Amino acid sequence: MKKNNWLLFAFITTIFWGIWGAFIEIPEKAGFPATLGYVVWAITMIPCSLLALRYIKWKLEYDTKSIFLGSIIGILGAGGQLLLFQALKDGPAYIVFPLISLFPILTIALSMIFLKEEASTKHWIGIIVALIAIFLLSYQPASTKESHGKIWLFLSIIVFMLWGLQAYVMKFSNATMKSESIFFYMMITAVLLIPIALFMTDFSKQINWGLKGPYLATMIHFLNSVGALTLVYALRYGKAIIVVPMTGLSPLITIVISLIIYSIFPGLILIIGMVFALTAIYLLSD
Repeated sequence: MKKNNWLLFAFITTIFWGIWGAFIEIPEKAGFPATLGYVVWAITMIPCSLLALRYIKWKLEYDTKSIFLGSIIGILGAGGQLLLFQALKDGPAYIVFPLISLFPILTIALSMIFLKEEASTKHWIGIIVALIAIFLLSYQPASTKESHGKIWLFLSIIVFMLWGLQAYVMKFSNATMKSESIFFYMMITAVLLIPIALFMTDFSKQINWGLKGPYLATMIHFLNSVGALTLVYALRYGKAIIVVPMTGLSPLITIVISLIIYSIFPGLILIIGMVFALTAIYLLSD
């Protein structure tokens, strides 16, 4: 991998996650629960991991440090996803998503303090604009759904911390590990957490096992898995304080696709977020 490819990998992650976001609701609305979607996602990580290992001629790092760091990264990401399911079950999405979407702030802070990462004035403006855009693009209209207690807020904060820490540890680990090894252990931990996702699934409700169920979910979640792999590559050579905010702009792609396919015109807040996102991409990609 060439050092100047970090931008290409960051763009691939942003685009793939954006496409994933535009179609992920199709199997869910068709009756395939998000928790089973997690199971499918974990499985789609397997072929991506094998292809990555093949690229390095199967030279997987299996020393204690590598296994520990890779597993921590996987647990932080997959564990956060499972907690998000519970947060959305009890709490309002219009608060949960904007709160969690700001996790790059934690990654940036940790990378500056411990990795001594720096950025130009132009990049700093881009980072700030990107954070604003991420927040706006994650906006959800208020609904009449009632929240139950405050545990969902606590869980949302936990997810915010887990995902912010995951990106930092991913960058930190890339200094001593192959990216392919990192992704392999991410895949292993995601698969090991499948029983928890199954336990969280309400099998008493009717589940769509047809074409729009697990089969369509597989194709959609494969985009997520590829994006996760290219994110690891992007963080290998790119600065976390730039890569993470940039990939966090994937909802821009989601909104554009939704506009084209579903004829859903974004509201004022999302339009402002799109303008901020385009500005941030320009500033960060230089």
